[in-house]
Amino acid sequence: MDNFTKCDIERYLSELNDELAREDTKGEICIYGGAMMCLAFDARPSTKDVDAIFKPETIIRRAAELIATRHNLRGDWLNDALKGFLVAHNQNLYVELSNLRVFLPDPEYLLAMKAMAARVDASDKDDIIFLIERLGIESADKLFSIIEAYYPHNRISPAAQFFIEEIFESGL
Repeated sequence: MDNFTKCDIERYLSELNDELAREDTKGEICIYGGAMMCLAFDARPSTKDVDAIFKPETIIRRAAELIATRHNLRGDWLNDALKGFLVAHNQNLYVELSNLRVFLPDPEYLLAMKAMAARVDASDKDDIIFLIERLGIESADKLFSIIEAYYPHNRISPAAQFFIEEIFESGL
């Protein structure tokens, strides 16, 4: 299984930029999940993939496949599987390269996404705790209000509610 450090992610983004330049194309990518935790906060040493949405999809997907072949990476190292879970949110410019603009969502949005998923694996729970502390959120109710601001029409599952309450009850 591949693991991507902040340096790896930045190198592959630079290579994506180079591939876009060869195609004489401008592209945009917004990065989520563990990759954002690595890039924006140095909150973890690595991530297993780079969750992102991007355009132009076909050209960036082709460039990502070239990079995967070049570096012997999994074909889905850059994936957009999360796009079905996205709702409207702000994106902030992280870096602008010659042919690629890289964005990150607001930390509150990433926290809401991770909390809604309520995956109890160690890295997601650690990410949620990190973001709660980083954002100064002092109660489960405050976190529920952040989630509801982004996902007003989605009910927080009992599992997610229990997961969040347990985090606060444990004293972080």
